[in-house]
Amino acid sequence: MKLAALVAFACVVCAMATGSSATYGVDVSDIVSEADWNCLSDNGYDFAIVRAGRSTGTVDLNAAQTIINARNAGIPYVDAYIFPCYSCGNPADQIRNMVNNLRNAGASFGMIWLDIEGSGWSSSTSANIDFIQSMAQELINLGVSFGTYTSYSQWSPITGNANINALSSRPLWYAHYDNEPSFDDFSSFGGWSKPAIKQYDGDATACSVGVDKNWYP
Repeated sequence: MKLAALVAFACVVCAMATGSSATYGVDVSDIVSEADWNCLSDNGYDFAIVRAGRSTGTVDLNAAQTIINARNAGIPYVDAYIFPCYSCGNPADQIRNMVNNLRNAGASFGMIWLDIEGSGWSSSTSANIDFIQSMAQELINLGVSFGTYTSYSQWSPITGNANINALSSRPLWYAHYDNEPSFDDFSSFGGWSKPAIKQYDGDATACSVGVDKNWYP
């Protein structure tokens, strides 16, 4: 992620431009206390990505407090992600409601990641692309830095492996549960020639917290 073009991005992206040592972090989908974030920090996890939008098309009401707890525990880089609900419609509203909830609660986040995966999408790849582009445009309208969480096995059936410029020009966080904190396994797809973050272990536990484990160089 050491790309000069990304220096305007906050949080995780900025951290990548400032150091050469590898950095480990977690993403979470449940509320995490300040004490647990302290434990995670003490165990070498330096960034957090918190679910802020649920697959039901609603705001995750635990997200703001979890982000605040992470900040209070000294986690230096805290982002959020949204798991969109295609069948719920209103992609811009899903984004706007989530961002406004975090901002109104004083939950300071660096980036929003669009979680593009799962089976709840349209059978029409063009309809899915339109939905994703609407979310991206709303993030642009709101002045929010963003990236995409996905993998080839998810992106390809959902979008037809489309290159959506609003996304492919921004960071990619990809998943491959090989327990290897390395990009050696990555092959280009969807217009992304290199990744930013790898989710290398899923459904794990750290400090008694259910997490997915992530890494960037």
